Amino acid sequence: MQSQILPSRAALVDRIALQFEYGQNLICLLGPSGLGKSYLLETFITDKYLDFNKAFVQLSGKMTDQQFMTELLEQSFSNPLIDHSLSLSENFYQLYKQQPCGDCLWVIDGGRHLSEELIQQLEILAKQGPSTLYILIASQSVGQFSQAVEIHLEALNLSESKQLMRWFFDNLPVEEDPVFRTFLQEAHGNPALLLAWEPEQQTADIRTPEKSYKLLYLILLLITTMLLIIGFLYKADMTEWWKAHYQQDTTSSVATALPAEAVINSPVASKEPVLEQSQDELQAQQPVAINDNTTQAAEMPVDGSDSKDHDNESHYNNVAAIVDSLLPAEPIAQETEQPMADEVVAAIISDAESAIEAEQPLVGNAWYLSQPDDNFVIQLLAVTKQEISDKFINENGLQGQVNTYQSLRSGKLWWIVTYGSYATLNEAKKGVTTLSDNVRKNQPFYKKISKIKQEIASLNQ
Repeated sequence: MQSQILPSRAALVDRIALQFEYGQNLICLLGPSGLGKSYLLETFITDKYLDFNKAFVQLSGKMTDQQFMTELLEQSFSNPLIDHSLSLSENFYQLYKQQPCGDCLWVIDGGRHLSEELIQQLEILAKQGPSTLYILIASQSVGQFSQAVEIHLEALNLSESKQLMRWFFDNLPVEEDPVFRTFLQEAHGNPALLLAWEPEQQTADIRTPEKSYKLLYLILLLITTMLLIIGFLYKADMTEWWKAHYQQDTTSSVATALPAEAVINSPVASKEPVLEQSQDELQAQQPVAINDNTTQAAEMPVDGSDSKDHDNESHYNNVAAIVDSLLPAEPIAQETEQPMADEVVAAIISDAESAIEAEQPLVGNAWYLSQPDDNFVIQLLAVTKQEISDKFINENGLQGQVNTYQSLRSGKLWWIVTYGSYATLNEAKKGVTTLSDNVRKNQPFYKKISKIKQEIASLNQ
């Protein structure tokens, strides 16, 4: 079953199937453009009459009657030999005698492009076919078929319109939004118009504007910057003041002390040079005596031994303090941390594993999700057991050429095998000719990637 079909559309699918059961072999689905007729046809051919031989043809203004007949018969029979000089019904009778195809379901989209001759041929086959033949046609022209049951496709109501938009848009505005409410009313339940919603351009911002604090933040930043600058300048001035004051105090306190060079260069163990130097300085500071006796008397203290000991101790104490103050501080070695080898190796291994994982090809549902929505694939098989699909792929040598995804239909899990990915329907038709005869016996048909993505999404819900 296709994913996300609205309740009214699902009921219409069941109603069409019921009309076929009642004996109406030709049904025409009518409605203007954009109501979702094509989506409903795809849902019907996918979900109903699984054991029938199915054919799906999408008409356009450029398709001729011969092209339509060829495409319809090629999907109904295996390698048919079509005589273009005969009509559609005559070709069908001859091919059915050669290779009976069983019960058939033909779904035709774009019925307004059918010619009068093709309309008559379809009515003849629906009424006088050699086997059961159900024909479902979507058209915009009323009264095109004289013997067909016409079913009109109605627009969506307001609740289903909102439900459809919620499936395709994550953040819809509130229902009180005037722009959103007007958009729903003017869309008139047309799915094509509803899905054209642009949230950035069609939403009214009814919230109160937030106050801007950018100016306040800028003023606070300027004030903080000014305080920091003033603090740095004050710190620089105080540093200069302390340096000048400290040097002045040091010069005044050690004016009468020994020079640093003399203290460092002289051996500390020898006491006599220091004493002699100090005695010479003291003599230079005292006035010159009249005679040697006077000088000796002036130089002699009251107690000579005690004076010498006291002078020696004071000089030694001053030398130790000066030496300690003049010694330079040893720089502290800073160790730099280096990255460990194990971390580097682990990072290299992680990068290599990421590169290997990126090179692996996509398979299963991931492959279908990576394909463009407008591409076509060829459905080869749909079974309810994975063993049958694997056996089918192995017997026909399709390994690496096909992809398989899972779908939920009528409450059962199905495995669907598809072949190729084509940008247009014509390319997909050419791709069918490359398949083997054994594969084409299963009557493969074409399917859009967008519909497959919907089936995968419904399975994950």
